[in-house]
Amino acid sequence: MSKTTIREAMPLLAANGGVWHGVYRHYDSATGKLTDEHLSRLICRIKDGEENDYHQTNYYYWADGRTDIRDFPARYRDGRIWFDNELITGWAAKMEPDDFNRSQCLNWTRTGEPGLYLYEMIQNSDDFKFRSRTWQWFRNGKCFQRTLIDEHFVTADWQTWTDNSPPKIPGFAFASV
Repeated sequence: MSKTTIREAMPLLAANGGVWHGVYRHYDSATGKLTDEHLSRLICRIKDGEENDYHQTNYYYWADGRTDIRDFPARYRDGRIWFDNELITGWAAKMEPDDFNRSQCLNWTRTGEPGLYLYEMIQNSDDFKFRSRTWQWFRNGKCFQRTLIDEHFVTADWQTWTDNSPPKIPGFAFASV
């Protein structure tokens, strides 16, 4: 019996493979105040048959010139991808039910931060050119922060991507945080 590939088992995740540009906005859940904002480039790789079937690298860019790069390798198992690395432990799966096949859900905990966990919903547009993501951060069972992420699809060709400069988002200007 052949092993089911991640592309076969998780076509919605596979459709998100490629390069995405976007804006992350973090808000204090008690006040609604914007606490952080930065640009992003996500490179989402589907790698059937490799040790890590999925590998996402996030590049972050702030107005003051700061940058950060985070790697999230994951393995497909039991209808989900599973993360277990130095940053997070958790999973991602298609949201059920979803009659339109647009939504995914993630849950993860930060390594070394007991009591802190996060739920994320990813909502794709029908043409998969845009997606919106919502994170709800919990500490000891209480929501303390929300993150809103707006992204647009750049290319499916992540293999040849070499541009590491901050993405240019049409119409975007940093807010004063």
